[in-house]
Amino acid sequence: MYKIYINDTKILLLPSNNILNPENIEGKEQMIARYTGNRSHLLSFIDMCEKTDRYHTIVIHFHDVVKLISDFEGLFKIVEAAGGVVLNERNQILFIYRRGHWDLPKGKIESRETRRDAARREVIEETGIKFVQLDKKLIVTLHTYRNKNNKRCIKLTHWYLMFSKKQKLHPQTEEDIERTEWMTIEKFHSKDRKVYHNITNVIDEIKTARK
Repeated sequence: MYKIYINDTKILLLPSNNILNPENIEGKEQMIARYTGNRSHLLSFIDMCEKTDRYHTIVIHFHDVVKLISDFEGLFKIVEAAGGVVLNERNQILFIYRRGHWDLPKGKIESRETRRDAARREVIEETGIKFVQLDKKLIVTLHTYRNKNNKRCIKLTHWYLMFSKKQKLHPQTEEDIERTEWMTIEKFHSKDRKVYHNITNVIDEIKTARK
């Protein structure tokens, strides 16, 4: 299943023979549409999601899901990024607060840099943490945004589990990071925090990994 977020709307790209799977049915705020094979059809959905949050989920299906995904991604510039979920000895996660949202440290992969190295570098740069031990890959998330030239982009982020001792942190203010904070998942969910949907997916993955 191909899952991507456009603002607050989740887009699922599926083969036509899989749309009746109960996991893909999420209630009345959902639209299900068959792809016509014309990319302008996809643009209409993208435009709608950029302008309104009318639907929680839009399921687009086609008999050739490889073509569907290729056509969809062809409407965007793909930007690869990497980030980390840092756990300390108290089972707390290292969160950052930036531009009104709680987030996890991540950033663009630089030229000739591996995904793992980029994830470690971004965590260190954005939080000021002194040392992190990188463990395993957790998940890949996708979301869209507009770059400085107003071009549509897909950010494809590779997330890694990391470990470190609890320590004093220094948020990278030049990247608009206002706060860094260690929190357990339970504390994080104890308040109504503004958080991106893909970050929620990463946190859910941590819950699964801890079981």
